[in-house]
Amino acid sequence: MKYVYLFGNGTADGTAKMKNLLGGKGANLAEMNLLGIPVPAGFTITTEVCKHYYNNNCEFPNNLNSEIENAINQTEKIMNARFGDSSNPLLMSVRSGARQSMPGMMETVLNVGLTSKTIPGLINKTNNPRFVYDAYRRLIMMYADVVMEKASGFELGENSGIRHKLENILTNYKKENDYANDTDLNENDWETLSENFKKTIKATLGSNFPDDPMEQLLGGVKAVFQSWNGERAINYRRIENIPDEWGTAVSVQTMVFGNMGSNSATGVAFTRNPANGENKFFGEWLTNAQGEDVVAGLRTPNPLNEDTKTEETQNLPSLQSSMPDIYKNLF
Repeated sequence: MKYVYLFGNGTADGTAKMKNLLGGKGANLAEMNLLGIPVPAGFTITTEVCKHYYNNNCEFPNNLNSEIENAINQTEKIMNARFGDSSNPLLMSVRSGARQSMPGMMETVLNVGLTSKTIPGLINKTNNPRFVYDAYRRLIMMYADVVMEKASGFELGENSGIRHKLENILTNYKKENDYANDTDLNENDWETLSENFKKTIKATLGSNFPDDPMEQLLGGVKAVFQSWNGERAINYRRIENIPDEWGTAVSVQTMVFGNMGSNSATGVAFTRNPANGENKFFGEWLTNAQGEDVVAGLRTPNPLNEDTKTEETQNLPSLQSSMPDIYKNLF
């Protein structure tokens, strides 16, 4: 049985009709490639692996690792970078994707592949140490929360969980240094915080944040499968009548970055307004950010275009006016 389906460079192993196997996200990523839409390369691990995982004492199929390694090799060729490489590193995201959308119910890990070996290479490649250490601290915070705590069965409580502790460290650091926003911190700040985060993780969870890219990736995949049976996901399935046996797929995709400075951005877009159904191209975006910032509520996102501005966003810049060429490509 084939467990891993590649997509990238205008080709894909799957199609939009394979949502039962690839989940909605994986099937649509495949279809976008086949339509010629520029999509960062990657691969989808099927819902069959999720079913096997829960039917076999939370173990992966025997040949899954070799299929993942082969898919990584193919992705590296497409993206002209190498996962775990010291001079030209490739970073990955790990995301869930059930056949029916379950927004916000399962876990995600971003910036997978940043390690003590790859950090200097990415700094040399981008000439942007502030971006690299910002991405690294995001990986540490997300991985510790999603993989090392939740997926490993730790129950530290809402106000004593590792994410809460790390966010408190960040909040106190900003106060001590008179920083108003995360974007005010420089590379030295993020490097210092990253080391403080890792010490806190060791003291709280009893193990070190992993410095191996493949360990990070497999840990992220396991965490996504674990989150299928998390409390939020189970409750959502009960409300939406989604069968437990469907399972989730996992899409592993090359990272692209919106946190490289004021000339990069991230956001979400919809073909119509998801709140009221109005048939207008709609979305939100932020400069110098990653996707989690748009939905976390820490910064007010900008409107995608002039036509969908509200009273609250009237004075914020739209992507249409700020980056018209990029907006045209989306539209």
